[in-house]
Amino acid sequence: MTKFESVKSPFHHHHVKVRTSPTDATSIATIRTLAADVVGKANSGHPGAPMGMAPVTHVLFTRFFNANPRSSKWFNRDRFVLSNGSCALQYIALHLLGYKLSLDDLKAFRQIDSLTPGHPEAHHTDGIEVTTGPLGQGISNAVGLAIAQAHLGAIYNREGFDLINNYTYAFLGDGCLMEGVSSETCSLAGHLQLGNLIAVNISMDGDTAVSFTENVEQRYLAYGWQVLHVRDGDHDLEGIYNAIAEARREKNKPTLIRLTTTIGYGSKQQGTQGIHGSPLKPDDIAALKTKVGFNPDISFHVPDEVYSAWAVVGERGSALEAQWHSLLASYANAYPNEHTELTRRVAGRLPDGWEKSLPVYKSTDPAQVPRKLSEIVLTAITPALPDLLGGSADLTGSNLTRVKGTVDFQPENTGLGSYKGTYIRYGVREHGMGAIANGIAAYGGIIPFVGTFLNFVSYAAGAVRLSALSRLRVIWIATHDSIGGEDGPTHQPIETAVHFRSIPNLAFWRPADGNEVSAAYLFALRSTETPSILSLSRQNLPNLENSSIENASRGGYVVHDEEGEDLTIVATGSEVSIALEAAGMLSAQGIKTRVVSLPCWLVLISSQEYRLSVLHSGAPILSLEALSTTGCGQSIVTNSMVCRLGCIWSYKKVYEKFGITGGNIAVVGKKVVDFYKTKGGEVVSPLVRAL
Repeated sequence: MTKFESVKSPFHHHHVKVRTSPTDATSIATIRTLAADVVGKANSGHPGAPMGMAPVTHVLFTRFFNANPRSSKWFNRDRFVLSNGSCALQYIALHLLGYKLSLDDLKAFRQIDSLTPGHPEAHHTDGIEVTTGPLGQGISNAVGLAIAQAHLGAIYNREGFDLINNYTYAFLGDGCLMEGVSSETCSLAGHLQLGNLIAVNISMDGDTAVSFTENVEQRYLAYGWQVLHVRDGDHDLEGIYNAIAEARREKNKPTLIRLTTTIGYGSKQQGTQGIHGSPLKPDDIAALKTKVGFNPDISFHVPDEVYSAWAVVGERGSALEAQWHSLLASYANAYPNEHTELTRRVAGRLPDGWEKSLPVYKSTDPAQVPRKLSEIVLTAITPALPDLLGGSADLTGSNLTRVKGTVDFQPENTGLGSYKGTYIRYGVREHGMGAIANGIAAYGGIIPFVGTFLNFVSYAAGAVRLSALSRLRVIWIATHDSIGGEDGPTHQPIETAVHFRSIPNLAFWRPADGNEVSAAYLFALRSTETPSILSLSRQNLPNLENSSIENASRGGYVVHDEEGEDLTIVATGSEVSIALEAAGMLSAQGIKTRVVSLPCWLVLISSQEYRLSVLHSGAPILSLEALSTTGCGQSIVTNSMVCRLGCIWSYKKVYEKFGITGGNIAVVGKKVVDFYKTKGGEVVSPLVRAL
């Protein structure tokens, strides 16, 4: 092997000849020995995959990867995703590249409060693009990253100004290929012809033969991918190089490179399951180091020539970023409006005054279906917010998520739209949709919103959880909530709200009228590090007397007040108007009843003083939701809710069946008041606690 094939730099039209170097073997040996030392010191982790993947890691980063470790958020950097979660490998690569990750950080692998916690976590470790670990999520995020690049490039690139043209690279194992979410997203990636996406599948010596014998190549060819092979991923650096170079030349298909490697290469246990999830024994680590010419008595050793070889990546990235900023300055002169818009979006700022376009309602305005109110908001704000990139999981007509006149995001050669389009047809792929949206949000410059029935957000729960953990602004428009959907118990998700409300940093909104829908969008769009779910009912809801965007933006507020009340009813969404009806009936019986609308628990609990003014002591509090009773103990004394998985009928009949009517809630409310009067003693708000 005398040289690698040439490769084009994204800002240089000439070819750069990159020859093999004596440091190649040393760098690969360094990755392998560091993997053994990192996992060995922690006595926890997965050394086998990083050791097997050392050659492809070295070739990708030293020969192809364009990024500036000293400016890790440079917008046109290449993105890298480690989908198979063997994070010792990514930490080692980041350290060698010069990101803010020291050798001491590697020594603290999987230790509490370290920068190397075990799986990649965005916002925690410099250089990590997306949070991965649950298999299949990372490659699905990578599809989102590739969509984002294609979309922004189509909008802002001009002849002579190829400003947004980065690649997305992903490593994934056979486990990622088995997870259903990767099938959903890779199928869509093929349809969308994402030639900027290059995935390297590391196949480990037949260790999946007991359960995974499908023909992966044929599956991905059927998806519309290019599939390449490197048979000897342990030694064939030129083959690895040529495969990546060929993948970069293919502009109309994503590429899957099937790379055969030996798990734990260099260890006494190489090629066995014993090396997958257990540290190497000390004598095995010593033998590995001796085999590659390292001192077996020295741990965490990085030869100076390895640092120097990898430092070239940073130097190249720094020069590319400088060229990019120069090109951006010239772009400002040629296309001032586009430059202003692009730089605003790159900076993560919303347009000034966009919120003035949010619809505002009076109580005299006609009742509306919340999903229709959502459509009205999207129609109003879309002209002011080009940042939005929407979509639905084949329920566009039901979710009402596509604004009239919107162009679909599609390859132009399909005749179905263009990459400039702002609406993605996700197909029936809810989990994939959520994971792709995470990647789009992580890229920057775009705010993704996605739509489906609330019941099917449960299909995407893994991706939703990672949105919250990753602090990504992803907006779910979840229609047909609760028992009002008229499709029976299979489509009436009474248990879903408590699940999503329990996830930290996830705003679950259940708005009761037009102003509350507008408030939910206001919060969701302003919350740059919090995902939101808008749980929208199917039936018409009246606009409330005391509602406003300002009140609803606090997460909860008093819709109907009474001095010296006997009872407070707390409700959300479609049940607030029922609570008001019950309050009127109770008042006629001399029972003073306050009503509180509580559209978002997460927002309400952020202010202790305010929430105590809403849910104060002195009278019992009754909760009312057409949902499971679980979870309301957080803020409610007693409840009147659904305890079975719905039934099929018209929504009014279903509500009557479960006793969710003004008349029945008035009966229940009177029983609650009578109980506490008989019991005697002070009634204390459940928010008043010792801890």
